[in-house]
Order: sequence, then C-alpha cells, then structure tokens
Amino acid sequence: MATKNSDKRGSGRPSKEFNFLSFVWRFLASLVLVLLSYNPTKYSFWGWVTSAQNAEPSTLGPEHFVVGIVLLIGWAILLAATQRSLGALGLLLGGALLGGIIWLLVDLGWLSLQSVSSATWVGEISVAFLLAVGLSWSHVWRRLTGQFEVDDGDS
Repeated sequence: MATKNSDKRGSGRPSKEFNFLSFVWRFLASLVLVLLSYNPTKYSFWGWVTSAQNAEPSTLGPEHFVVGIVLLIGWAILLAATQRSLGALGLLLGGALLGGIIWLLVDLGWLSLQSVSSATWVGEISVAFLLAVGLSWSHVWRRLTGQFEVDDGDS
C-alpha cells in the first residue's frame, strides 16, 4: 500500500518531488556552512582560528585543521554542485540579480548597509541563497521545462 509520502508509481519509496521545503532545507544547509566559516561575530571558524593564533602562546592545533578540512569539503561540494547546475553565466546572472535586489531594498530604505557588519550579514545570506538556488536548479529546471538535466560524466 502506497503511503502519502510515496511517489506516484506506488513503489513505497519516498517521493523525490521538489517543493518549497526542499529549497528551505538547501538554503539552511548553505547558510550553516557560510556562517560557520565566517561571520562578523567571534563564533565562526575564522574567529576561532584567529583567536587561537593570537593567543600567547598560540593554541592552534589539529582540531583547527580537522574542522577547516571539513568546512573545505562542504564548500567544495556546494560550489561544485552550484557551478555544474548554474554554470558561470548563471552564477554571474544570479549574483547580479541579488545585487540588484539589495540595491533596490537599500534605495527604498528597507535595508541599511551603513555598517560593515550589516553589509557582511547581507552578503553572507546572499551567498547562501545563491548556493541554495544552485543546489535546487535541476529540480526547478525540470519543473519549468519538463527536461531532465543529465550529467554525462566528465567525458
């Protein structure tokens, strides 16, 4: 018996349908990666490493290296998926669109970028949004056009 969460063929497998919540999860994962790497507070990898490096004596250790490599792996996965999905032109257009939206919001007075900290937060949320769009684009493309994007390998 097919459950509510099964696909239309009734195979009992979870549905692979893309929806708004799917995008939200991709956005949250991207945002976590971006904010864990750097943010204007001291609670980020960058803040942790710089405070360990500036400590007297330096307390940099293997834990910093391991966490840095894990973050680097996360960035490699998200950037590669986004680049494959959107391509260079898509990344450029997406960045331009986000920049235009931010400019519009500032021009309307709905957003203030008077401090470096607020500009950094807006930039980080924008990067996370662009990564989430890149991770989601194949699903959106299939919905818009009915065409599947197939990666034929690196041949």
